[in-house]
Amino acid sequence: MIGPLVHAVNVTKSFHHNQVLKGIDLDVDEGRVVCLLGPSGSGKTTFLRCINQLETIDGGRIWVDGDLMGYADRDGKLYRLPDKQIAAQRREIGMVFQRFNLFPHMTAIENVAEAPVQVKGESKKAARQRALELLERVGLADRCAAYPAQLSGGQQQRVAIARALAMQPKLMLFDEPTSALDPELVGEVLSVMRELASEGMTMIVVTHEMSFAREVADTVVFMDGGVVVEAGAPADVIGNPQHQRTKTFLSRLRSEHEHP
Repeated sequence: MIGPLVHAVNVTKSFHHNQVLKGIDLDVDEGRVVCLLGPSGSGKTTFLRCINQLETIDGGRIWVDGDLMGYADRDGKLYRLPDKQIAAQRREIGMVFQRFNLFPHMTAIENVAEAPVQVKGESKKAARQRALELLERVGLADRCAAYPAQLSGGQQQRVAIARALAMQPKLMLFDEPTSALDPELVGEVLSVMRELASEGMTMIVVTHEMSFAREVADTVVFMDGGVVVEAGAPADVIGNPQHQRTKTFLSRLRSEHEHP
């Protein structure tokens, strides 16, 4: 593959009359981790949802692994792809949400094995075997027969990560994956994500976990008001921010951590 795995150019998105994304440019190379920081309402989650076409964009373009997401380009004019083709593009991208979205009537292993069987037509046996390997990878092999209601929030989120990995995605998107968790459960989810990063998974992570961003991210992007204010290495953006908006956000975040 030539060029970045994710290539976003001048992406805009409005809801009603509120412009949430005002021309976002972002490149993510294969095997890299990008952390998106910023106050709520800055457009981070919307941008993530635009990448895998859970939201349609109003302007600009997003390519993933050379594929223009959601559209066909004919002589410079964009035509929306049929739902089936968009679903096929989406299969290549794993997404982990704030809420775990597990099927409550299925065990952990059934939750992980479901999509490969239904979507990719894998045999139940092969899908279950891989699901077990993935649950082992996220430290939950011993809980494979448990239902979501029998699992802690951190365990449910780890099942959700295993479920996203079951589709063997090229790219993993994480939308504040620890924000709904009790503080003592955050570490177990972040350690799974650290491991994924160390294995070379391309990841875009919306997070408020500064220590994770500082330690794991190759690039930190600070967004505010629908624009990228500042982007660069964690040591620069977190350690030595250039913009007042970034400085204000980080100092507010630090004081929240010190006085929760």
